[in-house]
Amino acid sequence: MLRTNREKVVMMSVQGKVSMPSGRKRHLTDRDGRPFLLPGTGGIAYNVKVGDPAMGWAADHVEPCVSTLTDEKDRYGDPNTGYNFYACVGNEARVLTGGAKGETGVVTGQHGGVEHVLIDFPDRALAKLSLDDKVLIRGFGQGLRLLDFPDVHVYNLDPDLLGKMRLKAKGKVLETPVAAVVPAPLMGSGIGSTEMGSGDYDIMTTDAGMLKKHGLMSLRLGDLVAIQDHDNVYGRSFRKGAVAVGIVVHSDCYSAGHGPGVTTLLASSKPAIEPKLDKRANIADILRIGRCRGKGR
Repeated sequence: MLRTNREKVVMMSVQGKVSMPSGRKRHLTDRDGRPFLLPGTGGIAYNVKVGDPAMGWAADHVEPCVSTLTDEKDRYGDPNTGYNFYACVGNEARVLTGGAKGETGVVTGQHGGVEHVLIDFPDRALAKLSLDDKVLIRGFGQGLRLLDFPDVHVYNLDPDLLGKMRLKAKGKVLETPVAAVVPAPLMGSGIGSTEMGSGDYDIMTTDAGMLKKHGLMSLRLGDLVAIQDHDNVYGRSFRKGAVAVGIVVHSDCYSAGHGPGVTTLLASSKPAIEPKLDKRANIADILRIGRCRGKGR
């Protein structure tokens, strides 16, 4: 068992609501100059869940299950700063209002730009949720550290989920199961951001040949992936030998420089993380949620 500072990590409540889905009146242009007009972010996606393919949807940046946000401004003026920061992947979310009151779900990621927190709920809750409903999240995970791996930084990760990710200590290296390994040149939108406590950045999907070569066409929403030579410790940037591990939070996109989004969970500026390919490395499989809800192991 990996030693952590779990007993020192603060659990903080944050509250949001189901977001309105985004809509557009005019076409956008894809990476090949072709116009498209498709569903996008926000709302309740009844038939898109973690465990489903990240590619192939008739949509752009679609978010699995339920997208949430808050309108209350904090001291920095951004209505979502605290909500996105405290809500960690794996946290419990509980519906406070409406027909689904009392139902619980699981945070599966954050989507930067729109600043949404994404939550997986069972179908019985989806059938009763409305866009007016409020959700309380037990924010737990920011400040978590691996005591025996000082070079590995932890962001946006519930300690309970960390304990279920089948991480193994191999000397000074942390072996981490991932569904895929992403080469550095494929990372796009979001590079340069220093907001490691929220948001995501995208695996670019312009070059289909590269995606096939590295087994990325079969990516699933909720997959844990390793990003080679990317330093996510103090920002998102290229650094030879660095490794980042994150979770795929939204679907493929049509615009140049975009693709499935990845929220950072583990990061090292040094080769202190060793990815191990494992197709079960998906939050749906690990927590039996999303497309795996109700299924045996």
